[in-house]
Amino acid sequence: MIGETVSHYRILSKLGSGGMGVVYEAEDLNLGRKVALKFLPDAVMSRESLERFKREAQAASALNHPHICIVYDLGEHDGKPFIAMERMQGRTLKAVMSEGPLPVDRVLELGSQLADALEAAHAAGILHRDLKPANVFITDRGEAKLLDFGLAKMSAKVVDEVVGSEVPTAEFLTKPGSTLGTVAYMSPEQARGEGLDARSDLFSLGVALYEMATGRLPFAGDSRAEIFKGILADTPASPTSLNPEVPPKLEEIIRKALEKDRGLRYQHAAEMRADLRRLLRDTASGRASSGGSGRVGPALPSRRGLVVVGAVVAALALVLGGVWLARRGRDAATAPTAPTHSASKRMAVLPFENLGAAEDVYFADGMTDEVRSKLAGLSGLVVIASASANQYKGTTKTPEQIAKELGVGY
Repeated sequence: MIGETVSHYRILSKLGSGGMGVVYEAEDLNLGRKVALKFLPDAVMSRESLERFKREAQAASALNHPHICIVYDLGEHDGKPFIAMERMQGRTLKAVMSEGPLPVDRVLELGSQLADALEAAHAAGILHRDLKPANVFITDRGEAKLLDFGLAKMSAKVVDEVVGSEVPTAEFLTKPGSTLGTVAYMSPEQARGEGLDARSDLFSLGVALYEMATGRLPFAGDSRAEIFKGILADTPASPTSLNPEVPPKLEEIIRKALEKDRGLRYQHAAEMRADLRRLLRDTASGRASSGGSGRVGPALPSRRGLVVVGAVVAALALVLGGVWLARRGRDAATAPTAPTHSASKRMAVLPFENLGAAEDVYFADGMTDEVRSKLAGLSGLVVIASASANQYKGTTKTPEQIAKELGVGY
């Protein structure tokens, strides 16, 4: 199909294929942007697969979230249905994990992003039911995007509002006793073919967290029967026994997500997201508890490391302070009546980004605080509070945009 025009999309190249679709890169001729076109393959064309394919587009299009892949359009070409989605650069989480366990901070970041996406889906009355690393895309910017709502289940209200009356009933699409989804990531109730709710997706996220942290599945086997037995009856190996870098608190979060009794599991995605974000914050700042035996996180830096960091902080403060004093003198000569707290006399110290090893993230946080503190001691200069500046951590906004929003000159 490369070179063909489908509706108002020109096919550029093939990106990949799977059991439920063939994906091409295309150009939207109307808007001049790159998109991904997903076609339902002929080999699986049936009434049920066609309705699932359409439901994927309808479910995803009902959601607007930074960690859920955006669906632009649903169409048909030569009898083949297709979905037009945002074109993303990166790899699936499955491909990323093929290189081994992820650093703890990445597990926490990606886990909290996926929990956030599930919270949005669940709030909209949509269950994913097939959350697994192959259905999570990690962009080149390191952000998680939840894909493939082909097995999504929508509440009656959402079906009525979003899908419409022409779509077959949920009974047709999810027959009692069926076990949809990928076996290794199923919840116990999903493996038994029982009715599902949001807690089933949280179990699947727990399986993904376990795999991200250890490089192994909690429930593995050579057959579906063995995997089902593990999901329904076995206790997986402790994540810390497989990877000593896993903090006890993360193991606690994973174990709670993998509770076989869903009444004891996380009840809402927001709860799981809050625990992951809290641990990420505490681990980054070195405050997380290690089961009472000490803190989780990097070891204290060497005396030499502290000297180097201190020198860098002092140098940055001197340079920025010198720039400020020079401009202050220039401003005094050209605008002596300028108000004391004008934008030109206000500075924001944005969060430093750690470009080294993950365990050095607290150096970046510490340097940000130290530079802000030293600059705040300069007479006539207003340094805005950390709470206002820290919201721009990881931002893509330009310095000019941030300065305008915060009302600062530097």
